[in-house]
Amino acid sequence: MNTTLKIQNLKCGGCTNTIVNKLSELNYISEISVDNTNDSVSFNYSAEEDVENIKVLLAKIGYPIVGEKNALTTRAKSFVSCAVGRMSK
Repeated sequence: MNTTLKIQNLKCGGCTNTIVNKLSELNYISEISVDNTNDSVSFNYSAEEDVENIKVLLAKIGYPIVGEKNALTTRAKSFVSCAVGRMSK
C-alpha cells in the first residue's frame, strides 16, 4: 500500500535528505519520496502499524504530521536534522 503524509517544518533539500536517509533505514517501507512543494512524504508499506511507526519517527526527528503538536523543541530538532542533511549530501 502507498500513503502520503503532510508534514511540518520541511524547509529544504537538507530536510529531504535527512528524512529519506532515516526512513530508508527501516526495512518495512519502500519507495520513499519527499515533496518540498507540498510538504509531504510518500512511501509504500505493508501494515497499518508501519504508518504509525513512521509518524513517530518523523516527529522524533523534527517533522511531525500536520495537525500534531509542533513545539519549539520539535522545530529546533528540524533545524538540526536539516543541517545534518545538508552535510551528508
